Amino acid sequence: LSSQVSRAACTFVSKVRSVNYHPNSIRIFQASKKTSKTNHFSRRSRLITIMTSVKPTNIPEGDFANYFCTYGYLYHQKEMLEDPQRMQAYHDSIFLNKAQFKDKVVLDVGTGSGILAIWAAQAGARKVYAVEATNMAGHARKLADSNGVGEKIELIQGYMENIELPEKVDIIISEWMGYFLLRESMLDSVLVARDKWLKPGGALYPSHARMFISAIKSNTPARKYADYVDSGANWQSFTKTVADNYGVDMSCLTPEYDKEQSTFFLKTSQWVDLHPNQLLGKPCVLKNFDLNKVTVEEIKVVKESFELKVEPQHQKYKQDEDEEMGDTKDVQVSGFGGWFDVHFRGSEENPATTEVELSTAPDVNGATHWGQQCFYLHPAAVVGAGDSLHGNLNMHRSKENHRLMSVNIEFSHHRMVNGTSYAAPPRSCTFNIE
Repeated sequence: LSSQVSRAACTFVSKVRSVNYHPNSIRIFQASKKTSKTNHFSRRSRLITIMTSVKPTNIPEGDFANYFCTYGYLYHQKEMLEDPQRMQAYHDSIFLNKAQFKDKVVLDVGTGSGILAIWAAQAGARKVYAVEATNMAGHARKLADSNGVGEKIELIQGYMENIELPEKVDIIISEWMGYFLLRESMLDSVLVARDKWLKPGGALYPSHARMFISAIKSNTPARKYADYVDSGANWQSFTKTVADNYGVDMSCLTPEYDKEQSTFFLKTSQWVDLHPNQLLGKPCVLKNFDLNKVTVEEIKVVKESFELKVEPQHQKYKQDEDEEMGDTKDVQVSGFGGWFDVHFRGSEENPATTEVELSTAPDVNGATHWGQQCFYLHPAAVVGAGDSLHGNLNMHRSKENHRLMSVNIEFSHHRMVNGTSYAAPPRSCTFNIE
């Protein structure tokens, strides 16, 4: 690859849900809904596709390769625009609250295709500043002009943190959420804009957010462990072939290879479309955020405790279309599922007329493009009706890439026997959200 192509090749795709980095493959590609809901690759197949994009001069090279590169593609914008829950929630938050937008100055942080800026203008905003770091800004300008609101919308290409506006704004609207709410760290830009450009009493859309966690049941961990074992056997065969045919013994690298594979297969969270029946009890609200008040420092680390009770009605559920579990006294907790919701309430001084919610919780009708993140246990935890899991979740940003997250979950299994609570030794698991 030329140096220009190498720099532009995206090594991290933000909201394309079927992409995770694998040490055996370069996987940067346009994901379809079909591939996102199935096993991405067979154990032996490897897809190698490279996409390139022109890097705007205003974006640092590292952040472009690690984050912004995919947002410059219409196909990626299209995938988000095809999410009906996302679209309807943002559309309702604006058009059911037209009185809040009429004659107001609006800032759209990370406008992308410009859809939110266009809606704000259509709802009666006097002026909309639409900020976009990538070259998608050009497409957004064309779209605004072709929809008759170009005179109201000022497209500004650049980092939000470096942008200078000619005036303060009444409303900041943004679709900043990533997997498990905080992956991508785009909320930073919204909060910086809030502190610098929002008028006193101004409103954020969305204004509040919550993170959830639940114990789950799934067959996926067994498949992932089988893939891990298969990759180890493949490595052994590979080292023997190299030694026999080329006289180089590579077995000394076995521990390093095993660490790579273990991290990918067993210690990396996975995008999933959970069915509500896979939840082993009621989810727990892990964290509440008031976006009108929270600071950047407060979102860099999420450290919260949780308690999840296994409820009897959740111990029987349909795993596959042709398979159903029977009643059992004990059930295996395969892992933890995490998701979020956001609420459009405006601010205390300027509340929304109609509150709107956007939820990414498990749904019988299927997932949003955010899906849920699953943190699988190896091995599963065996619990029974009435038992509970007491734990702590610590999520912080990856040292290598602040857009990605590292999650540690420590928990213990509690069981009541004749009125006395007995706790199993605690377990601790660490995962990457990539």
